[in-house]
Amino acid sequence: MEKRGRAAVVVLGDIGRSPRMQYHALSLAKQANLEVDIVANGGSEPHLALKEHPSVHFYCMMPVQLQAISKISSAVALILKAALQFVLLVWFLCFKIPRPDVFIVQNPPSVPTLAAVKLASWLRRSKFIIDWHNFGYTLLALSLSRNHIIVRCYFWFEKYFGQMSDGSLCVTKAMQHELAQNWGIKATVLYDQPHEFFRPASLQEKHDLFCRLADEICNPKGIKDCISVESSSPFTYSSGDNILLKSNRPALIVSSTSWTPDEDFGILLEAAVLYDRRVSAALNEDDSINDEKLWTDMISGDQCIYPRLLFIITGKGPERKYYEEQIKRLKLRRVAFRTMWLSAEDYPLLLGSADLGVSLHTSSSGLDLPMKVVDMFGCGLPVCAASYSCIKELVKVEKNGLLFSSSSELADEFLMLFKGFPEGCDTLKLLTDGALATGSSARWDSEWEGNALPLINQVMSSNR
Repeated sequence: MEKRGRAAVVVLGDIGRSPRMQYHALSLAKQANLEVDIVANGGSEPHLALKEHPSVHFYCMMPVQLQAISKISSAVALILKAALQFVLLVWFLCFKIPRPDVFIVQNPPSVPTLAAVKLASWLRRSKFIIDWHNFGYTLLALSLSRNHIIVRCYFWFEKYFGQMSDGSLCVTKAMQHELAQNWGIKATVLYDQPHEFFRPASLQEKHDLFCRLADEICNPKGIKDCISVESSSPFTYSSGDNILLKSNRPALIVSSTSWTPDEDFGILLEAAVLYDRRVSAALNEDDSINDEKLWTDMISGDQCIYPRLLFIITGKGPERKYYEEQIKRLKLRRVAFRTMWLSAEDYPLLLGSADLGVSLHTSSSGLDLPMKVVDMFGCGLPVCAASYSCIKELVKVEKNGLLFSSSSELADEFLMLFKGFPEGCDTLKLLTDGALATGSSARWDSEWEGNALPLINQVMSSNR
């Protein structure tokens, strides 16, 4: 029997929050028939399909924390953290895992990941492939500046070790061109595509999900709004053996965010405030009307021409608490927000149950695309996406989504899309059909087999 090859997937971060690398690992095991070792930080749970696959093995590193030193000197803390991470990575890659034929590493972060993987590949006579999701130096420049000495050093490091790889994958044609023209790196485009997990949810699946999330949606701590007055699922109800959608249900809008500076969540908050004010003005609502009575009328009477909006924001990140405090201070009548972290199994169900997705991603480099939008299309969910240089590689305006450049534009899109909800929204239905067609036209497995697998086979064959 021929000996199976082996691949190591390396993520200096939370593997549960790295869906593309999880998909790589699944494809390496299923489509390339390799044994796969995942070396990553712990944290969020990866997808169940990954944990249950017999050829996938997890090696969990502890994140390096230097908060005490960072209070004294952030520069010293960064250098020390990178050094400790380098030693930890080399230890795992050289001594903890079996020798792989190929390392596949996520970039960014670049420091110290690329150097550690390069050293490990040299010592173990393995090959080394980089999957470029973005550029690390542009992310660092968000908090410093492009001309800062640390950013310039980071750029040199990223480019130098990037050129030492045996192969590269990237997420857009624009990034492929940048790597070729200015970095001297030949990369293969591997577009993010939805995995088979992402599809429209059935009515039963929607009902079961909303029942599981009922406490978080209807009974959030310290929040009183137009959704918290609901006694059960605001969207569905059971009638005998049937599951039905409520005619006066709110529109469900979903956004997934890493709560980082390259996603300005403030735009969404401002758009929500504008929607709330413009609907009140259109209906000539008296500000003196008691909110409790207004909310009760909303759920007991017929649906207004403009529905309530429920935003469910998923994700973890450094700015989450700041924006949660901002949300608590908003006084909105027809809009409510919920922030939560969902399991890898429930997140696709939420997308498949929603009416609209919102992407606030603008890209530090302007050269990557938001994977969340790909997942939304897989579920037949149209999107309103922040506009930037290469977003049109993914979002086709007035076909599967809309673009916005300001909170006012986004509020206008909400008003246009949801007027007459749920039955009278012709533009929303058109975009939903377009999103479903986009999501069904290509899937991760076929994209990976056509673009990543040939590169991996070529690199691995040169090692034999």
